[in-house]
Amino acid sequence: MTDLTPLLAYRWSPLAFDPTEELGEAEAASLLEAARWAPSLRNRQPWRFTLGHRDDETWKRILVNLLERDQRWAHRAAALLLAAHVDTDAEPDAAPADGVAYDLGQAVAHLTVQATALGLHVRQVLTVDRVGLAADLQLPPGVRPYAVVAVGKLGDPLSLPADLVAEETGLRRRRPLADLLLG
Repeated sequence: MTDLTPLLAYRWSPLAFDPTEELGEAEAASLLEAARWAPSLRNRQPWRFTLGHRDDETWKRILVNLLERDQRWAHRAAALLLAAHVDTDAEPDAAPADGVAYDLGQAVAHLTVQATALGLHVRQVLTVDRVGLAADLQLPPGVRPYAVVAVGKLGDPLSLPADLVAEETGLRRRRPLADLLLG
């Protein structure tokens, strides 16, 4: 592999989180600060977050809006973070919706790298009940749920349901760099 910062080379998205570890307030603030400083078109920062710590009401409201398959591992995460974007359709010179999603992705990517620097892991989930999240979290009009990010310390992969153990313990694979280049 080409020389790559360990923050990226060793980042991975586990299913096994330690159910006894908590996300401290300083860690949570650090993650959100990293997201705040992500690049953004015209510095609009069209992202919003809702953070729930394990077993608090926000965490529970986020968890119930995940698919049952994801609830089976996500309930062990120290925190669940809703990543949402602001609907900019009302602004005449706003970026298109895909630009807003691109900016939100940048913010979550920065949060992910910061988590790695803190010895934490994240797993992003895109298949969520967006309507349910908006209702259950009473999001303001124009704020659209997009993804849920599970955050925590690495747990024992053998503590997962049997059908998830192979996925968790299998080799991590990436496409070869040559496959990513066009022409």
